[in-house]
Amino acid sequence: MRLLDTHTRHFIEVSDISNTKYAILSHTWDTGGEQTEDRPSDLWDDHRLAEKIKKSCEVARNHGYRLLWIDSYCINKSSSSELSETINSMYAWYGHATICYALLADVPYMFDYSEGSPFRDSRWFKRGWTLQELIAPKHVVFLSKDRRPLGSKGTMAAVVEEITGIDRRVLTHETSLDTVSVAQRMSWAAKRETTRTEDRAYSLLGIFDLNMPTLYGEGERAFQRLQEEILRRIPDQSLFAW
Repeated sequence: MRLLDTHTRHFIEVSDISNTKYAILSHTWDTGGEQTEDRPSDLWDDHRLAEKIKKSCEVARNHGYRLLWIDSYCINKSSSSELSETINSMYAWYGHATICYALLADVPYMFDYSEGSPFRDSRWFKRGWTLQELIAPKHVVFLSKDRRPLGSKGTMAAVVEEITGIDRRVLTHETSLDTVSVAQRMSWAAKRETTRTEDRAYSLLGIFDLNMPTLYGEGERAFQRLQEEILRRIPDQSLFAW
């Protein structure tokens, strides 16, 4: 796992994340593209570096976290093997993170969680990948678009349950994910969107504790393979009801 050192501006490789204190960012990718692993030499001074990365490093550093992982920046996407390994490991990486910052880039700093509020309508709750990024970490802090804390998954579990349909006991890790039926877990993802067709399946691998090769270009076949793996590995016939 390649982590970003928010003090030295360099990457470090970590083999045992279970004994590593690090923060992790959950965010929705900008439509105009994201800063990727084409890294400048000086993280804070190079004008080419996206503000999202600079500001996220600043938040983590100010909260006492030296190490940070950002999917858009820490994965070498030119390597198909690294990309596949990362996708299959991502649930574990979010789960082992000491804290997850969920950046709601379309939500201003406010404490209004009522029906129709920007918080409830945030696109972060509608994307496919953010489902596992919400469930896997024990500690999630929601950040406004100017990166001020709006609340945590623990303190806002009832609100998040209403938004997502996910039982608050699952959100707070009081109930194990593997005790939830396949059909129920599938329903959480039903209205979520992904840019790539294949990611509808790949973003659910961690939710079902599965591992399978990622083959971008296979289209709907990815979801068929996911269902086949679920049937093979999980003794739960509710998938047919789904």
